[in-house]
Amino acid sequence: MSPEKRSAVMACIKGRDTAPERAIARAFEAEALGAWECHARDLPGRPDFVFRPERVAVFVDGDFCHGWRFPQWRDKLSEKWEAKIEGNRRRDTRNHRRLRQMGWRVIRIWEHQVDRDPSICVSRVKQALMQQSASDHEMAATTWRNRQEPGKQVP
Repeated sequence: MSPEKRSAVMACIKGRDTAPERAIARAFEAEALGAWECHARDLPGRPDFVFRPERVAVFVDGDFCHGWRFPQWRDKLSEKWEAKIEGNRRRDTRNHRRLRQMGWRVIRIWEHQVDRDPSICVSRVKQALMQQSASDHEMAATTWRNRQEPGKQVP
């Protein structure tokens, strides 16, 4: 493929509202997962889906652009594409770390996982929502107990 043709093809690839994202959104709606935001600008990496009360951020990543199994096929790329995808992977890692440091649970869903079975992807998100919610409730209960007995700190 010529560089011009490749450039034209890549220009057509959207960064948001992709087919995998739409499939996950439909699956969320079918499961009645509650309210979520799309592409929250105030969070590192602008997660594709955000569940604020539970502090769960979900990224739906394309296999190529985000480098799924990148070490296995990186040598087949031009230097330009190798550098681009490596940069994407570093940025993804940095944003994941920043979100975790802010107290968010981060779920990364790959394009091939959505293609294979969106319900499994949704199950992962549901599990994270339940775990995060349970963790928040425990933290609130501990805080409440510590206020009730100021001299005795409950772990």
